Amino acid sequence: MGLFANVAKLGIAKKAFDELRKPENQRKLKEAAANIKAKRSKGTRP
Repeated sequence: MGLFANVAKLGIAKKAFDELRKPENQRKLKEAAANIKAKRSKGTRP
């Protein structure tokens, strides 16, 4: 059972890594990071 879980985790990690390499996803990630930084600098933490 543990071996299957590790294989599944590796598959998910590979998929996420492949998606992050795409330019449109990198742009979205940078925008999200900028939004988070802006919210934190305003001091409006939930």
